[in-house]
Amino acid sequence: MLSHSQKARVSNEKSPLRRDGERAWRINSDAAAPRVRIWNTDRGAQPKSPADLAAVPPMPSKALRTRERRANPVGRAATASIPRETVGGLRLAVVDLEQTADFMIDAVFPRRRVSRPLYLTSANGEVLSRCSTEPVTDRLFRSADLINADGQPLVMMSKLRSQKPLPERVATTDLFHVVARKAQALGLTFYMFGANEAENEAAVANVRSMYPKLKIVGHSHGYLRGEALRSKVDEINALAPDFLWVALGVPYEQAFVEEFMPRLARVGVIKTSGGLFNFLSGSRPRAPQWMQNLGLEWAWRLWLEPRRLFWRYLTTNPHALYLLFNRTLASRTKRD
Repeated sequence: MLSHSQKARVSNEKSPLRRDGERAWRINSDAAAPRVRIWNTDRGAQPKSPADLAAVPPMPSKALRTRERRANPVGRAATASIPRETVGGLRLAVVDLEQTADFMIDAVFPRRRVSRPLYLTSANGEVLSRCSTEPVTDRLFRSADLINADGQPLVMMSKLRSQKPLPERVATTDLFHVVARKAQALGLTFYMFGANEAENEAAVANVRSMYPKLKIVGHSHGYLRGEALRSKVDEINALAPDFLWVALGVPYEQAFVEEFMPRLARVGVIKTSGGLFNFLSGSRPRAPQWMQNLGLEWAWRLWLEPRRLFWRYLTTNPHALYLLFNRTLASRTKRD
């Protein structure tokens, strides 16, 4: 993950990828801290006054979101075969774990390679809530080529409300192992970027132990800034991994992809990974399977880290439930 000082420097300068003048978060550790506040539910920050509310940019219009989706012809063409459903306000891929892994594997072969990396991310209840209240987070997620459902409540609600329900939860923690097994058999390569140095080292060591023939061409912690970060990105691009796993946390890993995708043209697929490396390193145990099946993994995590997660879940869980009931739509077509 990014350091606290780097998080504080996520700037609000204009993104060169934007054409409508909307400001975007950029991972630019050389810039001064932005004047516009970023509401971070990890720390419980919320607008409390009219002045605070005025500092929050307006939610992009439906027409603007449509233009943003249409401005991504490469990603739309590459994922045209995958149906979507609107769940909680986001368009999620209607694919299971195995299908997602097969898509990722197929995407890195020369016949399917595109002019830039394909960018996959994941959404859970917290992400739904933050996309609804944080316009820049919303835009960062909508710029992804594919969004998987990494939350059992999303799957359950889609089965009740959607024309094409999500077949299952596609947790990145499970997806990593499916892709690793397939990549090992095919000689494909990984790069693991993110977490702190100890967590990153432990995660890589455990992965190499589990998959001894898997080619991990490089790895790095995420506590980099300025020229060191840019040099690391160029190093990753020179190594040309088929899969780049980025574990910096929401929304910093999504902002990383937006900032550095133009410098990662030789990478096949970028998958944002949240706390994946903490699970791979063994420092954080997963919830029992019965809790995962019932959509209660958040309760397990709250039990493990009450001080860090209590306020986050108190503010996002009820809102996410509201969004699931009110912004889950049946779709008549595969594409929006």
